[in-house]
This record gives sequence, C-alpha cells and structure tokens, in this order.
Amino acid sequence: MRRNQVLVAAALVVAIAVIFVADTVTDYAIAAAVFYTAVILFATRLLPARSVVALACVCIALTVLSVALTHSGAYEVGIVNTAISIVAIGVTTYLSLKLVTAEAAAHESRERLLRMARVTSLGELTASIAHEVNQPLAAVVTSAGACKRWLAQEPPNIESARRTVDRIVEEANRASAVITRVRGLASNKASEKAPFDLNVLVREIVTLAHDQIDRRDIALRLYLPESLPMVMADRVQIGQVVGNLVLNALEAIAASSGQIRDLEIATENDSHDRIRFSVADTGIGLRAGEAEHLFDAFWTTKKDGIGLGLTISRSIIEANGGRIWAGQNEGGGAVLSFSLPVAEDMKL
Repeated sequence: MRRNQVLVAAALVVAIAVIFVADTVTDYAIAAAVFYTAVILFATRLLPARSVVALACVCIALTVLSVALTHSGAYEVGIVNTAISIVAIGVTTYLSLKLVTAEAAAHESRERLLRMARVTSLGELTASIAHEVNQPLAAVVTSAGACKRWLAQEPPNIESARRTVDRIVEEANRASAVITRVRGLASNKASEKAPFDLNVLVREIVTLAHDQIDRRDIALRLYLPESLPMVMADRVQIGQVVGNLVLNALEAIAASSGQIRDLEIATENDSHDRIRFSVADTGIGLRAGEAEHLFDAFWTTKKDGIGLGLTISRSIIEANGGRIWAGQNEGGGAVLSFSLPVAEDMKL
C-alpha cells in the first residue's frame, strides 16, 4: 500500500513539473497551466479532500510563478490566460470534490436502502420465524417435563432421562440455528465474497418461509441437484435476494384468483461457469411491458409496494458478478431468475 502511495505521489509531482516547465518555456498565448485541472481530477480519486485543496493551491501558485518567469509574447494575453487557468483550477477542484461527496452520499443511501429492504423482508417473515422457533421450544418444554417424570420414578429411569436430555439439546440447537440464520440475514456487514453452497442457502430461506407456504396452501416443489458446484458471492446478500424473490412469489400467488397454487424453486448449471436460481409461481403474472420496468426504482405492481426490493436485488446480484431477469411462466404466473459465477476452483 505504501509503495502505491509513493508511486502516486511521484506521478503527481512529475505531471505538475512537466506542466510547469511547458507553461514557463512557452509564450503567454499558450495556457499550458490549464492542464493542472487534469492533475486535480486524477488526485481527487486518490487523495483526501484536504490534500486535493492543498494540491490545487500549489498548482495556482505555480501558475502565477510561471507567468512571472515567462518573457515571451503579449503580457496582457498572459494575464488573461493566467486568470482563466486559476479559475479553471479552482472550479475543477470545487466540482470534483462535490462529485466525490455526492458519490459517497449515494453509496451511503444505497447501504441504508439495502438495510431497510433487508429488515422489511425479515418483518414479512416474522410469522414464519416465530413458527420455526416456537416448534423446537415447545419440544424442549415437553421433553423437559418427560425428563422430570423419568427422574421422579423409583428408581429413576436414567437411560430414558438421558435420551430425553439429548432431544432437548437437539431442539435447542435447532432453535439456535434459526436465530443464527435470521441474524445473518439482518446483519449489515460489508460485502464478503466467498464460495458457498447455494442449495443450502435456498433450503434455509425456504425453511423460514415454510409457515407462509403452508398457511396459504401452496404446493412447493424444490429442484436442487446435489452435484451443483459452489458459487462465489456474498452469502448474506444473496440470502436477502432469494428471500425477496420467494416472498414476492408467495404474494403473487396469494393475489391470484386461480385454482392452481404452485411454487417451484430450482437451481441448475446455467453454463460451465454460472449457476442459475429460479422462482416460478402461478400468481398474477406480468402484463405486457412490465418485465422491462420490474427492476426500476420505485416502480411496482404491488398496491402497497414502494418499488425498491427488486431494484436492490438487481444491484446486489450485479455487484456479485451476476445478472437477474424476469419472464412469464408457461403455466401462468411469473419466473424470476438470477445467475452467479461459480467459485474458481469449482469450474470445470
């Protein structure tokens, strides 16, 4: 890192020196100092704001020094060109720093939207999460009561009590696993790409949504081939996308008046270096032209939607080197899919 900083500093010094010499040895009519603006633009991407301002001041000072050392050409023209160059350097510095600030604010806003969408998705899954946690906790209570009865016998039935304690530990671990999955989905950690099994993640998300699937009497079909290679992406972020697509499919089916209530979730090899994930529903489907706008910000087909879920999903997938798209389901409804790159050591 320090070596890179030294190289950057050296490049800036050389560029400034070349511009200064060119501005000094040429006559007043040639405003070579205006090229300091290119140095400022380059520095803005690499240096902190204070350093950029200091560099701009140095460039302005060298511009003034250069006109003082130049002795050829019309002096009045030199003064005008110097003034123009100084204004150009100042305006470029101001606008470039404003642009960097705006980009940082946009990035922060995107992260906040990402956080909001993730929490919103978890809010929609609250009933399923409560159901998933309640089941093992109820089993723990039941097993604890049985264990007390085994121990209260004369003589105590130690072997049965031990098996009951094992069941308690197993159910407690099951509840802990649910909480761990929820915390993973709700975390706001920076993107961390690593190889992971997409099928395992899909099963976790489906488990969280199982209560909604059962309550809405939806027939679920999973096609998750065991031979599928691992993908390279941020597991938490991809989990959010999978959860969002599954929830959208459930809502589309619930909003449909059709008799068929099917949800099909599948993974497959899209090519030798891509894995595809698809969610196909028999919901209300997509009208003509809707697929083109489905991922646009604040565009939604939902009555109470805000139109950010799929927009953020697209940004996540693209940030992880993939792509996402939508289409019509042959049996009625919609199909939403995304593909992700295979982990390097998993490619055929």
